[in-house]
Amino acid sequence: MSEPAITSKPIRSLEDALERCQTLGMRVSRQRRFILELLWKAEEHLSAREIYDRLNQEGKEIGHTSVYQNLEALSSQNIIECIEHSDGRLYGNITDPHSHVNCLDTQQILDVHIQLPKELIQEVEKQTGVKITEYSINFFGYREDSEE
Repeated sequence: MSEPAITSKPIRSLEDALERCQTLGMRVSRQRRFILELLWKAEEHLSAREIYDRLNQEGKEIGHTSVYQNLEALSSQNIIECIEHSDGRLYGNITDPHSHVNCLDTQQILDVHIQLPKELIQEVEKQTGVKITEYSINFFGYREDSEE
């Protein structure tokens, strides 16, 4: 069970992510730091394989198993985002509640922060009887310049 004080502050930077690791008692190994640095630098959602390939291309030797284990540890503690995608899991650096735009021609997943009007949230609560505490919206579409 996590403490509310720890999880309530959103992670907005690499420094925040490293601080959260330390607060949770997670060792900030060289490999873990490499992964976090890459995710913050890339600012996109990447598969474990892409993370592995990019780190090794940068000369930061890291094994497959180490990448997978660190991604699991970081995502299970909500330090990084893990999205279940049709092609497998993708990892990103934003962990606070947000929505996604899925570009169907480039396969990119873009992060967006959407604030719904209170009236809409209240209407959903009224219709369902469920108190809404968080939400995310998934949009799907094509880039305007790709339409013929």
